[in-house]
Amino acid sequence: MNPIAPAPAGSVRLAEIHQLYHLQSHLIDGGRAAEWADTFTEDGSFTSPTYPAPVTGTAALTAFAERFAAGCAADGAVRRHVVSNVALTGDDGAGTLQVEAYLQIIATIGGAAPHTERFTTLTDRVVHDGSGWRIAARVVRRDGAPADPLA
Repeated sequence: MNPIAPAPAGSVRLAEIHQLYHLQSHLIDGGRAAEWADTFTEDGSFTSPTYPAPVTGTAALTAFAERFAAGCAADGAVRRHVVSNVALTGDDGAGTLQVEAYLQIIATIGGAAPHTERFTTLTDRVVHDGSGWRIAARVVRRDGAPADPLA
């Protein structure tokens, strides 16, 4: 047995987390703000140095995703979230995971060539609510941004 490969139950869990992340990308890129916000817990939080303050709760997360879509429309941009290198880095055995991943945001503005707008890392606390996995807390770290002294 390969000690690095996830156990079978871990493999299923990892596939479910991949599906959550892929779904989130399609939802926010497709302007489906309320559905994107629903991938978080009701009190879920999103913290990123790209934005001025953390966003917490379903209503605020929905409004955040609506602003993202409006910004894309105003810029004449198609933006795609590309999640990769998803790793389960913690499991409390009771339905809470820590997940780390890379996230690239690729932008195509006005028909120009696509370019990488941001490259970030995600550190998420993900919980199972009985019907599926939800993000309880997301912390984004942006490559090239100053380190957060509180982190």
